[in-house]
Amino acid sequence: MINLEAPKKAGALINQAYQAAAEVFRPISRKYDRAEHTYPAELDMFAALLDGLNSSGEGGAGAAGVRRSKDEKEKGNRNGANLNVVLGTIEMCWGDVGLLLSMPRQGLGNAAIGSVATDEQLERFSGMWAAMAITEPGFGSDSAAVSTTARLDGDHYVLNGEKIFVTSGERADAVVVWATLDKSKGRAAIKSFVVEKGTPGFEVVRTEHKLGIRASDTAVLRFENCRVPKENLLGSPEIDTKKGFAGVMQTFDNTRPLVAAMAIGVARAALEETRRILTEAGVSIDYDRPANSQHAAAAEFLRLEADYESAYLLTLESAWMADNRKPNSLQASMAKAKAGRSVVEIALKCVELTGAYSEESLLEKWARDAKILDIFEGTQQIQQLIVARRILGKSSAELK
Repeated sequence: MINLEAPKKAGALINQAYQAAAEVFRPISRKYDRAEHTYPAELDMFAALLDGLNSSGEGGAGAAGVRRSKDEKEKGNRNGANLNVVLGTIEMCWGDVGLLLSMPRQGLGNAAIGSVATDEQLERFSGMWAAMAITEPGFGSDSAAVSTTARLDGDHYVLNGEKIFVTSGERADAVVVWATLDKSKGRAAIKSFVVEKGTPGFEVVRTEHKLGIRASDTAVLRFENCRVPKENLLGSPEIDTKKGFAGVMQTFDNTRPLVAAMAIGVARAALEETRRILTEAGVSIDYDRPANSQHAAAAEFLRLEADYESAYLLTLESAWMADNRKPNSLQASMAKAKAGRSVVEIALKCVELTGAYSEESLLEKWARDAKILDIFEGTQQIQQLIVARRILGKSSAELK
């Protein structure tokens, strides 16, 4: 039975992540929002601390990879690494989501490696900072449209193609690249490859100027006859048309709850600041009275807070299911869809309620940061499509 409250044993992790967010992230949040493309050097020491937490087995406070337990003999409910990472991510993004995305060795590529790599690959790529490259100039959210190719040539795969909107694409040590082994075989031929920086044929073309999350770098990458060792392919090299796209898509079951957690952190930050401003303005928020009998701003705040709570609970559920070896693709997409939509509405409405439209308030920044959380790792529309397919029992060919 699931209990959607933060487990007591996660209390120390949550407190540590909150203190780090308050003492490290918040003080430099505006600084690196203004200094786009400047690496936050303050993060180096903090990243080393997170590495220690991760290696201790307690689970870090960043976006590191998580794995499902394979021990089917385990009984009872488990609150493990998935839930710990989600809870830590919420706290860190309460501090600053762009800075979390700038953390060394906490990239979404690390989550991909941590989720699907073999034990040998986990050891070999340990300590590496990995970005994840999926989107291409020819498509946005339709991951099945990958056209970057990977051709086996002896002991290497030869990659050719271009990737866009790669978070940490310039700074990371490596990139997890989605490419197709055989375009004619459709989704089943799409595999992910770990491509290390410095590999001949791998070029960072440029970094983008962005609306939000400016502390992080977002890059365009090009692969031209880039030779990657065949042991850097994550998962099985076999093209299983019966399994279809499930192999690489499994990564999203772990990364989408993480992005939902990022959205939860930003939404909570916006709500807390709005509550403070409303209280100072003499607006009382009363949980014992009907919303329609209170100040209009208080009534709106209560609605936003309820929206936040539902997104928060969906996110915890998706992480809990992964910890307990339950298929969570539906719940991961539900959490990502709800949290992504909610954070945008909450952040913008908080700016409206408080009039915080200038750089004097971080509410302005959070409103800009929020939108990407509704876009990357699958847009709102894609998540709703996945949810519909799961609920109706339709395939991607049957429901487009």
